[in-house]
Amino acid sequence: MSAQIPDFDSLMTITPRPPIVMMEGKGSWLRDQDGREYLDFIQGWAVNCLGHSPQVVVDAITRQATTLLNPSPAFYNAPMIRLAELIVQHSGLHKVYPACSGADANEGAIKLARKWGQIHRNGAHEIITMYNSFHGRTLATMSASGKPQWRELYEPKVPGFLKAPLNDLIVLRNLITEKTVAVMLEPIQGEGGVIPAEDDYLRELRALTREKGILLILDEVQTGIGRTGRLFGHQHAGISPDIMTLGKGLGGGVPLAALVAHRDVCCFAPGDQGGTYNGNPLMAAAGCAVMETVTAPGFLDGVNHAGDYLRAQLAGLARDYDLGEVRGRGLLVALQLNQDIAPAIVEAARDLGLLLNAPRVNILRFMPALNISRAEIDEMIRRLAASLDALGLVCAQSDEPALALMA
Repeated sequence: MSAQIPDFDSLMTITPRPPIVMMEGKGSWLRDQDGREYLDFIQGWAVNCLGHSPQVVVDAITRQATTLLNPSPAFYNAPMIRLAELIVQHSGLHKVYPACSGADANEGAIKLARKWGQIHRNGAHEIITMYNSFHGRTLATMSASGKPQWRELYEPKVPGFLKAPLNDLIVLRNLITEKTVAVMLEPIQGEGGVIPAEDDYLRELRALTREKGILLILDEVQTGIGRTGRLFGHQHAGISPDIMTLGKGLGGGVPLAALVAHRDVCCFAPGDQGGTYNGNPLMAAAGCAVMETVTAPGFLDGVNHAGDYLRAQLAGLARDYDLGEVRGRGLLVALQLNQDIAPAIVEAARDLGLLLNAPRVNILRFMPALNISRAEIDEMIRRLAASLDALGLVCAQSDEPALALMA
């Protein structure tokens, strides 16, 4: 017998949600209030990089909770220091500001770049960002974002953000003036539909920003912490930014992010930046556990193998059902559709116990745990095929509906 559906009226509506209450999660699986299980290929929008409630994070938080939760950011704490050391060691940058969310980190990056421009570029403050980019939901990060739906929302927005098409260096070069302080972009536009910045473009952009004496800010909130098969997405292009932001996977499920910068860019004075919970030892302990796990020998090899397998299986499904291209890196993958049916697929899949994301009406996005198994990828493909059958799409390779595979 199903549990009674609770009253949701006390919650402010910010997004459409099905009348499901998630009660428990482990690895790649979630369980709702009725005991129904779901194979989760969203993982909190790439947040749960080690899956739901990974033991290494549970243990780190449990240990830390018994000793110190938050001494206030006016004091150092050991997990904060350790997390900063790990990020510096593996990034090649020099200074870390712990934050609570990707938007928080990106807001800090904008502030840092603008203060650097006041000091080093005669007050330059404009930042060139990309069309269809996503940098967060604070007013400044929404202003920086190139999400079309936000164009007229919350006006007047924060000024000083110019937009360029991703992978078009000519347009970007023409936008640079004496007012420009930085270029800010994602190595892969996740919310934009898993659209990669090409490696050659990133290398040329890095050279251009150095030529012009401006900063390169890379938003690695979604692409960082192993998501693309390298620890940071920009490493595929062999470049290094002046400023990088991290979030999502850094906490393995808890609210944790980081603003990371080259020592020559760091110019905050006491009082310029801060936050009540930033750098608290409870969240930092989780981040240390994640960093130590993801940087362990062989872990990223596993991400790459799983990513190759996921893309191959999706490509086969796309051929069978006459769908579009498969793109992405590591375990940040998109399936382009030839129709605007992605939201309908998401709903059909949920009915069959599979959680997917549709960042656009014709795109499905896959962000499973980085330690996803081949068996779980195979199960996802079976349930996705069943979802396509449920919507009436025809599989060219089989006379049997994929729903039969679920029996």
